[in-house]
Amino acid sequence: MYNWIVNHWEEIIEIFGTISGLIYIFLEIKAKLLMWPVGIVTSAFYIIVFFTSKFYADMSLQIYYLIISIYGWIYWYKGNKKSKSKKLKISKTTKKTALTLIIITIFLFFIMSYILSNYTDSPLPYWDSFTTALSIIATWMLAKKLIEQWIIWIIVDLVSMSLYIYKKLYPTSFLFLVFTILAFVGFIEWKKQMQKTKQ
Repeated sequence: MYNWIVNHWEEIIEIFGTISGLIYIFLEIKAKLLMWPVGIVTSAFYIIVFFTSKFYADMSLQIYYLIISIYGWIYWYKGNKKSKSKKLKISKTTKKTALTLIIITIFLFFIMSYILSNYTDSPLPYWDSFTTALSIIATWMLAKKLIEQWIIWIIVDLVSMSLYIYKKLYPTSFLFLVFTILAFVGFIEWKKQMQKTKQ
């Protein structure tokens, strides 16, 4: 048993990451505060998974997730305390914020693709940079509880799923297939919650 665990430790970590990731996305759809600590655990697993798979931008993204999860946890907790309904409200992204986020995304993409192409052995530097740049923006939007973050996640999850199939990370590919479906569900659920708040 011990030898089997030693020989398959990478797969075991990936499976645990997949399970915690599914719990995370369920809590995110329900807009529950508990999603943030679960997200921290998921990120810890995937730092290891992506490092061993040489997806360095994705590995760096998981470190970012750890930091933004702490920020989101505090921001949602404080927002819940201030809100009369005891829950931070879901809102739409303003045009000014959207334009700023697009510019930041383009900047991040070019910086990361340059670094990955020239200084790492990443097999797919441009696609890796594309999903990473969008994920950084989407996670920030999640921390601010902006509904459009779900649209970005749908794009990221579809592209990521294809990349992980290419790298033969099948449990992770399955996770991102589920993420894609649940991102649609999340968008609909958040829209309903936003309409209830307005009423």
